Amino acid sequence: MTFKEKIKNRRLELGLTLDDVAKIVGVSNGTISRWESGVIENQRRDKLILLAKALKLSPTDLIDTPEDSRYIPQNIFPMPLMRRVPLMGTIACGEPILAEENLAGEVDIPDNIHADFALRCQGDSMINARIFDGDLVYIRQQEDVDNGEIAAVLIGDDATLKRVYRYPNRLELRPENPTFPVLQYEDEQLAEVRILGKAVAFTSVVR
Repeated sequence: MTFKEKIKNRRLELGLTLDDVAKIVGVSNGTISRWESGVIENQRRDKLILLAKALKLSPTDLIDTPEDSRYIPQNIFPMPLMRRVPLMGTIACGEPILAEENLAGEVDIPDNIHADFALRCQGDSMINARIFDGDLVYIRQQEDVDNGEIAAVLIGDDATLKRVYRYPNRLELRPENPTFPVLQYEDEQLAEVRILGKAVAFTSVVR
């Protein structure tokens, strides 16, 4: 299916008008119409990303895929579109360490991973979740998570990565390593704890 067919079919499937898509992408509805008709075949990368967002797709889903497989090289695979997110210091996976809230750099992440920033882990408390010392964990910023989800949590001025469990007047932060203790906070102690966001992906370092 070609690019023009994909965007028109998907727009109609979602019940969107040309104006709906144009407003999200930041172009005129005439431009969207010309994309759908094939008059304009090349799009800027930033517009392609916004178009994919409007159509609730990954940008890679919009790449032309000729029906004849002879046009697809058998030994070459397209890489996903990437974007950069801030790397926010180091997060503890074991004994919490001081949370560095200043920007420590930027890292690449596939565009279809909905994360706001990355943190580098330190320690071994999450090894049973396959998160090891030095790994990068990508965090989607949000104030709460479901029970059992892994989250970056700020405790006073310290940050840690743990599974979160909420109970009436009590919060448990559980490691994924039985040699580390469960951290528990109750009543007035809860005021010291703030969820920074949900862990949505990680990258292992080369070992």
